[in-house]
Amino acid sequence: MTDTWETVGMQDVRPGDRVRYREYEFTIARIDDKFLGMDAMVCLIEDEPTRWFAYPGPRDGQIEVRRSS
Repeated sequence: MTDTWETVGMQDVRPGDRVRYREYEFTIARIDDKFLGMDAMVCLIEDEPTRWFAYPGPRDGQIEVRRSS
């Protein structure tokens, strides 16, 4: 098995996915819809023992996801 990076729409990522976004690589813990009350925005949440971070982005944007093949 090899891992590859695939560009997908923001709506295609799920909690547990390993992603690259805005020069960061992280595992999505949860996804908050309607970030700041805006229908067009989502927020990807990273929640690790050593770091917590929120990555807002457009719902119709693209993101790289690591897939095993």
